[in-house]
Amino acid sequence: MMWAGGLSGLPMNGLKDHIVILCADIGGSYIDFAVADGAHQLSSRRRRPTPVGSMADFASTLAELAAPYDRGLPLHVAIAGVCDPQTGHTRSANIPCVNDRPLRDALMARLGRPVVIGNDAHCFALAEAMQGAGVGHRIVFGVILGTGVGGGLVIDGRAIVGVGGLAGEWGHGPFIAESADPGAVPALPCQCGQRGCLDTIGGARGIERLYQFFTGRGSDSQAILSDWEAGMDHPRHTMAMWLDRMSAGLAGIVNVTGATIVPVGGGLANRPRLLAALDAAVTSRVLRPGTSPIVVPGYLPADSGLVGASWLTGGPR
Repeated sequence: MMWAGGLSGLPMNGLKDHIVILCADIGGSYIDFAVADGAHQLSSRRRRPTPVGSMADFASTLAELAAPYDRGLPLHVAIAGVCDPQTGHTRSANIPCVNDRPLRDALMARLGRPVVIGNDAHCFALAEAMQGAGVGHRIVFGVILGTGVGGGLVIDGRAIVGVGGLAGEWGHGPFIAESADPGAVPALPCQCGQRGCLDTIGGARGIERLYQFFTGRGSDSQAILSDWEAGMDHPRHTMAMWLDRMSAGLAGIVNVTGATIVPVGGGLANRPRLLAALDAAVTSRVLRPGTSPIVVPGYLPADSGLVGASWLTGGPR
C-alpha cells in the first residue's frame, strides 16, 4: 500500500472521516502528535517533552502516543534532523539519542507499524505546497528563517531528497567572500565547517552577529528589527547588508529551481516588513519577468510539521 497523500488503497466513500495517518513533529524540546484524516485535517493533538538523551525513552514516548490506534496505520515523522534514505541513519543536533542510528527501522520494530521520516524543513515546504501558500504552484521552495536558515524543495507535490537525505540546504556553502572592506559582510565560520555560509548571518542569531560586527554593540534580533522598521539609523547598514546577501542567495535558488513561490517559516516570518523587503530584493534579481510576490509568509506556521508529515510519501526514508 502506498500512502502518498494518504489515499491509495483506501475506500473513497467517507475517506475524509477516517484516520489514515499518525503524525509526529519532533523537535529538541517537544514532540507534537496528531492524527490526520484523508483530507489531511489534524485532530487529537497531544504534546510530550522530547527524550533527547535516551533512544529507549524516545521510542517509548512515540509508542505510547500511537498505542490507541490500529497497528496498520503508519506513523509519519517530521524531525529536526537529517535521515539518510540509503542507510536509514539519522543525525540531529538537538536530539542526540537518534544520532547514527537507523531510526526508521528502530521505530518500526518498537511500534509495530509502518514509519516514514522526513526532515522538518522538507515537511514545512510540503505543507505549504499542498495546503498553504504554494497551492497552485508546481515548484515550491520553502524557507525557514528561524535561529538559522533551512529549506526544502517540492516539485509536483513531492519533496526532493538528495543523497544523504540532504536537499534544500541553501544556508550552506561559501557564498560570502573574504573581504578587507570593513563595510562588507564578514565571512564568518559556520558550524558545518565552512566559512561564509548564509546560515551564519541569515537567521535571528545571524542578524545579531552582523549587528555586532558592524556596530560593535550587542542586541536582540527583535530589537534590531523593530528599530530598523522604525527608520532608526544604527541598524540600517546591518539590514542593508543582510538583504543584499540573502536576496542574492534566494534569487539564485529561484533561477536554478524555477520555483514560483517561496513561503517562509520560522520566527523571522513574523516580520511582514522584513519579508516584503526581501521579496522586493529577490524579485529585482531573478531572471523571469513578473510582478507577483515570490517571497511570502507561510500560511501554516503552527501546523507545518504535522501537515507536511501527513503528506510524506511511503518507502524507505
